[in-house]
Amino acid sequence: MKKPKKKDPIREDRIQNEAIVDAYGPEEQALGWYYYLENKIRFPFRARCTVTKAVSPLRKGETVEVRRLAPEDSCSSDMLVLIRWKGRNLAIPLSQLTPLDADESSAEAIGDWHYWVAQGYCF
Repeated sequence: MKKPKKKDPIREDRIQNEAIVDAYGPEEQALGWYYYLENKIRFPFRARCTVTKAVSPLRKGETVEVRRLAPEDSCSSDMLVLIRWKGRNLAIPLSQLTPLDADESSAEAIGDWHYWVAQGYCF
């Protein structure tokens, strides 16, 4: 994921005040992001893989149905979503997916996560 050329003050403010508000460390940031995404994203939605990752079997260009966030305890170092892939349920990084038919709230929240990752922020 390419780093944006400059910071987006509106997105930065939303992340600080809605996703990681009052988070005092990596664990609290991960929980903040988890609940922010859980409250904003409406499942299911279709998404396209935009980048391959070593931890995921998806290839760039594949389309999948995103069913829900992975369980909270699976998202302590990355935000993962559950998809149905070749007859199995898999957890993959949300950062490798771009929504195709998500509502406005979902698209905004996913965009916030993509921005966070692209900026190089981490828990």
